[in-house]
Amino acid sequence: MPSPRHDSLIQLFRDRPHLVVEILRDLLGCDLPATPLVRLESTTFNTRPSDDIEADLVVVLGPPADPAHAVIVEVQQDRSKDPRQLARYAAALWLLLGCDVTVLVVCPDARTAAHYARPVDSGLTGYRLQPAVLGPDAIPAITDPQQAAAWPELAAMAVMVHGRDRKVVEAFTAALAELPGEHAPQYYEHAYSMSAPEIRRLLEEIMTSTTWPVYSPFAREHYG
Repeated sequence: MPSPRHDSLIQLFRDRPHLVVEILRDLLGCDLPATPLVRLESTTFNTRPSDDIEADLVVVLGPPADPAHAVIVEVQQDRSKDPRQLARYAAALWLLLGCDVTVLVVCPDARTAAHYARPVDSGLTGYRLQPAVLGPDAIPAITDPQQAAAWPELAAMAVMVHGRDRKVVEAFTAALAELPGEHAPQYYEHAYSMSAPEIRRLLEEIMTSTTWPVYSPFAREHYG
């Protein structure tokens, strides 16, 4: 069942699909087509007579009539999904769109990331899927407020996995003041919902010490 962390991670990518391209190219070193056209695709796809396939998120690069590359984003917080299912996703989307497909697996837990980083033997001769995995080790601990403001989605993820380092949380909260007013609460809520209880407490402590509005559920309840 999806959790608040799962939903927030997917929403970060849904709100700005180009984030998928930036993570694959800049953090994970994947080679993707150079195109300014990046769009969301339906997350349910089918090649009859198979069952419907429901991915967390599908991002397509290139024009609708001639897609250049597709990315399936899956958030995995444990090892319950059979990795072969990822190969099935990729094959079905390749059949549907007729372009190459990358599977990006986002794993807040290091052991889970290592599990899904292994090549997937599909059982079909010659078809082996190598997922691109964004785990804790691939998410930088952002301690520069300017860098956090330039890449708020990654800064929110940094809070999720590195938030026990106070400098990471301080950089993130300082960056919020540089974002447009309507965006700051959104990123704060994502970081808050994705983080462990002790990191949430640190977020609340730092935010309540500032002179500008606090956006957490805790703050709304106690400070109005």
